[in-house]
Amino acid sequence: MCATCGCAGDGAVVHAAADQHDHGHPDGREHPHGHEHAHGHVIPPGDTRTIQLQQKVLAKNDDIAARNRDRLAAHGVRMLNLMSSPGAGKTTLLECTARALAGELDIAVIEGDQETALDAGRISAAGCRVVQINTGAGCHLDAAMIARGLDELDPAPGAAVIIENVGNLVCPALFDLGEAHRVVLASVTEGADKPLKYPQMFRQADLVLLTKVDLLPYVDFDIDRYAADLAGVSPAAHLMHLSAVSGEGMNAWLDWLTAAAK
Repeated sequence: MCATCGCAGDGAVVHAAADQHDHGHPDGREHPHGHEHAHGHVIPPGDTRTIQLQQKVLAKNDDIAARNRDRLAAHGVRMLNLMSSPGAGKTTLLECTARALAGELDIAVIEGDQETALDAGRISAAGCRVVQINTGAGCHLDAAMIARGLDELDPAPGAAVIIENVGNLVCPALFDLGEAHRVVLASVTEGADKPLKYPQMFRQADLVLLTKVDLLPYVDFDIDRYAADLAGVSPAAHLMHLSAVSGEGMNAWLDWLTAAAK
């Protein structure tokens, strides 16, 4: 369960690439994943139960994440966590990346979505080994889900594992998955205020990709403001402008990824 929003992350289902059309539970029953109570509880003064729960959940997650990281390092595998709001272009970027680096870098992908294996099918068609994780009502991946995904994926020594996290700019920022690098995508169609509105997400980023820059002539987006706000929130984050459609910035991204995978 997510310590922040209470989503039912325990209902995650892991699908191998060869089993991307069967999304039901093994027993054939429908399992409800909805919330059973409203958010916005009033916490009495001095009540620390919420904080203790969050610390307990995150501590368990961090322990599993450390094991994921050690496991991958022992085989020379580097893992990247791609995070963004829905529709920022993660899947399209991965498709273009897989095709551009075919024969140069062994890329394996863990796809996270609440439902369907649509994105996993696209990544598989682009030539990558892929495992789909469906989180049900869960709004993010956690380290235990990634551990199960790695068991199924079994990345080769020296490979790069790329996680496409569930589209969400809030909860994924809280959960270490065992990744070596965090990459945040934000498209120009979302507006320039995202680093200020979601600082935790951008503060954790090693690289921020400003995507869909081919649409800049058609949207109201202040690049200078965006860069300044990002620098204020996360001075260490590197910013790249990119369009997977026009190809602008793709070479810089591919060079960064290749270096990060070593």
